[in-house]
Amino acid sequence: MSSAGHEQDARFEDRHAAGRMLTVPLEPFTGRTDVVVLGLPRGGVPVAYEVALALGLPLDVLLVRKLGVPRHEELAFGAIASGGVRVLNPDVVAEMGLGEEQIEQVTAAQQLELERREQAYRDGRPPLELDGRTAILVDDGLATGATMRAAVHAVHEQVAWAVAAVPVAPAQTCAELREVADAVVCPFAPEKFVAVGLWYRKFSATSDEEVRALLARSWAR
Repeated sequence: MSSAGHEQDARFEDRHAAGRMLTVPLEPFTGRTDVVVLGLPRGGVPVAYEVALALGLPLDVLLVRKLGVPRHEELAFGAIASGGVRVLNPDVVAEMGLGEEQIEQVTAAQQLELERREQAYRDGRPPLELDGRTAILVDDGLATGATMRAAVHAVHEQVAWAVAAVPVAPAQTCAELREVADAVVCPFAPEKFVAVGLWYRKFSATSDEEVRALLARSWAR
């Protein structure tokens, strides 16, 4: 999967198409009463919706926020998740010379946004019960993997088994993720990786309204 031609062929039409493709390696989980699908907002929710729909599993969200380097926000030095979890990438922190004050300022700002989305997406519904279940954590792709690592840490004390599932991620990121997740499902893991969005023909930002609509549709089932 490392050649340019293969990467071109592997692109997804949109997040829903990627989700339908991701269901194939996840088929063994179909209909199991001890399994839940957790989408990582916002882009992971359309992918997770298709997984939950195809496999007949309940869907919920797990709120995770990337911690971006000041003035270089696309570069993540860590992530936070519901439940007070924070995961830092020490290599990025050191390389960018980030001090404790900068880290705390970014964390505080993202914590406020995490709490806002928690209220907005759930619309008053309580989170799904996770104790003793298998959680399939779904995003639309990974670059550094910091967000997914935070998600895995957020659920690990509750769930019996944490599965990280994404349509595409760098091979190195997948290898590192296997050190924290119980299983990693990633159909496309190229050695040469530029950005998640390049694997999609349509990669517009997922809105809060779309997240709420997909969750409401799933919960109504």
